[in-house]
Amino acid sequence: MRALLLLALLSSNPPTPAEAQKLAAQRAWEDLYLAWSAVDPKGYSQPDRRTISASLNKGCEALASSDAVMAYSLGERAALFDETAPALRCLARTALTTDQRGTAEDALRRGLEHFPKDGHFGLELGRLLLEDKDPQGALAALGKVPPRSPEAAKAKALMQKARAASSEENAARAQARAIERRFTGETENTPQGSVEPASASTSLSYESGVSADGMRTRSNSRFVVKYFNNARDFGQRAEYEGRIVSTLDEAHAHTRQVLGEARESPVDVVLYTREEFRTHQGAALARMVAGLYSAGAIRINDAAELTQQTKATLVHEYVHALVDELVRAAEGGQHVPIWLNEGLAEYVEWRYLGSDKPPHGLATRMRAAAQAGQLPRLANMSGGALIQQRDPALAYGTSAVAVRELLNEGGPGRLLELIREVGRGTPFDEALRQRYGRGVPELDEAVQAALSRR
Repeated sequence: MRALLLLALLSSNPPTPAEAQKLAAQRAWEDLYLAWSAVDPKGYSQPDRRTISASLNKGCEALASSDAVMAYSLGERAALFDETAPALRCLARTALTTDQRGTAEDALRRGLEHFPKDGHFGLELGRLLLEDKDPQGALAALGKVPPRSPEAAKAKALMQKARAASSEENAARAQARAIERRFTGETENTPQGSVEPASASTSLSYESGVSADGMRTRSNSRFVVKYFNNARDFGQRAEYEGRIVSTLDEAHAHTRQVLGEARESPVDVVLYTREEFRTHQGAALARMVAGLYSAGAIRINDAAELTQQTKATLVHEYVHALVDELVRAAEGGQHVPIWLNEGLAEYVEWRYLGSDKPPHGLATRMRAAAQAGQLPRLANMSGGALIQQRDPALAYGTSAVAVRELLNEGGPGRLLELIREVGRGTPFDEALRQRYGRGVPELDEAVQAALSRR
């Protein structure tokens, strides 16, 4: 109750850095988190953001061993206000404790990028990737540990394990590649320039080629994968293509498992490095999104590193491709509301990451917003991109919970039929009431009630 009163008192006037320091000194960690859970860091100067981040990180460190969920929530906000090395370290540690490996990996990668002289990030990222059966990624991370850092000796020992695991993986991949060549008739010495541009195959066997614009392609009846060569040699291309293909097949199977359907026509999947995405999609979008579905293609940012989060993004964008097909097949002029499209993709992504609920930190923020009556309304998220909302994470989470409410009531079949009906031209509100017996305001109330419960 005290925390909610504090939130109500601070809602009219943004809390100050001095209040953050005071709450941290009092070790009032829940009050501290709630006071800053929905505050936009852009409203503060950089020195003030650093002060607030330091106070939030004190709570993360203090609770890391006793209340990992709250510690993670504080660490997430600390890193949002200022990506200091201590904040990223605590965020990664508590994310691992709460089994959010994708977030931990992302925090460690950001730490490695911003603090290359700090050996902690390369060492822990390498350890994580090795545990996740990615020995080559582990070797790349461990190789960035400064040789004179305190972590250098441990990194060297882990590199030996990663090299051994990588050798085993390469041997298995070479054997699988040899078997594939036996069935396709492909030879390893096929000149690259003689490969004709690939079109979508009618089978599930992938065909490699080069498109007219110089992009590598690998296609079958489900996907047409495109990416630039980036000076990869044959072995690197085969290994890269194999990992991409495996991830796409996983996205297809997971979507069918959750929704009972998958896309029937092939979809283009364009894979960019971070620099390529910035060039083709713009610097602003490159900073904000891990990927997007646009102009009939899934476009993935920084696909050079196939992290768990990159894989989850492929799943998310594949659901958009499915929705696009459902609407286009209906040959109507209507579009489903943005919150439904994004909420469905977000929910399926949650399921891919192992839960039907939002991550712990976001769940805490959403519950606080619900209890304070500050959840975004679905009607306000019908037409514009959710990334442009005041709090995009809250917008995506609320949309996904709304979709979960619909799925719990009628299963995926009813929801996909709703999408088809809208595609045929029925106004969304009318179609929603016909199939679910309630409109958007009543769905808002159901989401509010679901998130308000502890």
